[in-house]
Amino acid sequence: MRRRSWLQWGRFMADRIARARLLEVGGTDHAPGLTDPDTIASEIEEFLTGTRHVREPGRTLATVLLTDIVSSTEAAARLGDARWRALLERHDEVTRAQLSSFRGREVKSTGDGFLATFEGPARPIRCAEAIRGALENLDIEIRAGIHTGECETMGNDVGGLAVHIAARVSALAAPGEILVSRTVRDLVVGSGIGFSDRGVHELKGVPGRWEVLAVEAAGPPSEAPEGEVARMETPAAAEAMRTGDRVAAAVARYAPGLLRATNRLVQRGPRARPRAP
Repeated sequence: MRRRSWLQWGRFMADRIARARLLEVGGTDHAPGLTDPDTIASEIEEFLTGTRHVREPGRTLATVLLTDIVSSTEAAARLGDARWRALLERHDEVTRAQLSSFRGREVKSTGDGFLATFEGPARPIRCAEAIRGALENLDIEIRAGIHTGECETMGNDVGGLAVHIAARVSALAAPGEILVSRTVRDLVVGSGIGFSDRGVHELKGVPGRWEVLAVEAAGPPSEAPEGEVARMETPAAAEAMRTGDRVAAAVARYAPGLLRATNRLVQRGPRARPRAP
């Protein structure tokens, strides 16, 4: 008997079953549970019940941060592919380090920027300032936009109007500027973060008119976030510190976990030290 493909066998069976309907689903695996289980389950549900259940996308309240390298195309042309790629790698390392420090969640890299979400509105502002300051040492200038709203969660990705608003706000920012929506400004009242007015704008594709503000100075947080140590010393005090103290301060800022582990060992005393053979 001549061999038939799986599709041919499916057609053969459908032709011989009353009221059967053949559904062809793309993919490389014939097993229905592996190819496209959601599509197949929906088709079976509609075939048996006459209706198809529409799954609501997950929604969560989050603050969206979008960063972007200023004039990235011109910089790439000026530096050449190899140097630009190396610079992008350092940009990504710096940005990811600050996102981790401020407990942001990287959603994705946009090539010359990042999309990240935060649980609150103050952290992304301070995170954006930290990223901007760290990248200045690499001669990289960024712009950033921040908005708080409901996001649609799609696996590891996010979407929805809140992301679009953050993107439009970011596009309005001048080089080195961090812009936020009025929503963010209202949510961080009392945080010590200063803003200056940047007018009311119509954001492309977004209903209504939106007040946009620029971050002037985030200032020190009212209390150090969990897992972080706030740097509170003034420049004069830092200059007066001994070398060992400055090293300890640097460790406290950039590797607080290491400092806490060291403190625990010191507090445990001789019991924590291995005995000489």
